[in-house]
Amino acid sequence: MPPVSAFLRTAASYAWRLLVVGAAVYAVFAVLGRFHEIAVAVFLGLVVAALLWWPTRRLARTLPRSVAVAVTLLGSVLLLLGVLTLVGTAVAGESTTLAREFHEGIDSIEEYLERPPFRLNPHALSDLQSRLGDYLSSHRSAVLSQALSGAGRLVHVLTVLALGAFCSFFFLHGGDRQWAWFCAQLPPSMRARVGIAGDAAWRTFTGYTRGIVLVAATNAVLVGVALYLLGVPLAVPLALLEFFAAFIPLIGSPVALAVAAVVALAAKGPLVAGVVVALIVIIGQIEGHLLHPLVMSRAVRLHPLVVAISVVAGAIAAGVVGAVVAVPLVSVTWSVHTALRDARRSLPAQSPDE
Repeated sequence: MPPVSAFLRTAASYAWRLLVVGAAVYAVFAVLGRFHEIAVAVFLGLVVAALLWWPTRRLARTLPRSVAVAVTLLGSVLLLLGVLTLVGTAVAGESTTLAREFHEGIDSIEEYLERPPFRLNPHALSDLQSRLGDYLSSHRSAVLSQALSGAGRLVHVLTVLALGAFCSFFFLHGGDRQWAWFCAQLPPSMRARVGIAGDAAWRTFTGYTRGIVLVAATNAVLVGVALYLLGVPLAVPLALLEFFAAFIPLIGSPVALAVAAVVALAAKGPLVAGVVVALIVIIGQIEGHLLHPLVMSRAVRLHPLVVAISVVAGAIAAGVVGAVVAVPLVSVTWSVHTALRDARRSLPAQSPDE
């Protein structure tokens, strides 16, 4: 039997190691998928802790730590409720005008589609509306069951939010002590490396969280002002949609602006809708070439192609939640790898007697 070549032995050794690593990664994601509500709640708690760490630390200089945490959390909740109230008031105030503008806009779109070059059948849209009504009438029980399922999901969402708030309170109150206790349970030979990895991970995560919030707020302000100047209805709710959509890099902002373009098309016509479409390109350029390099270059050192692949892979694996979590997860993983690699390189530079 001829001897096995060195290349084949090396390839086989790497192959079984990759299989073991792949199995471990699959097991981790399988466990997270099984308990995804807990994973999402812990992630939300970390996000809140990253955002409120600095004001909590400032308040803790004059107030007890628990009181400072409670003040920052309650202030954040009141601010969020105020924003939602503002959005609800704006929608309620524009509901009558919006319904009239939408009706007129849909009529104008029908007339436009009936002319060349489309030459759409004048009865096509009316037939579509009647078919939709017949479908809803014949499938009323299915629609009702979907609504009840949505109510059950709402309970899950509220449970996750409550657990996330609970986690954020204890992360803010004693996250550093919890991490120190965790490191103390490890073998002494691992504590230094785990400490370096934890510091790098937290630094990257806080930098990414604060940076993406700043980018999202800037995008929302730009979109809100532009839509208000164009006279597009629901400018405040659409700006809020842009804020939350910006948490999905490269994809979320264009999707939110596409919704705004549909609203502008129905309410103000093709010209204003075209201007809103142009906003997709302009804001994308501002976000990609100005905001991300200035705000997030220190926290996220990933190529745009890696970001895009991460977002798509996260969306395939876990939907919207996966798309939101993918980029910070990849960024934290890369920062931990870089920190440990630099630490290993610095070891030979120490005393030769060590």
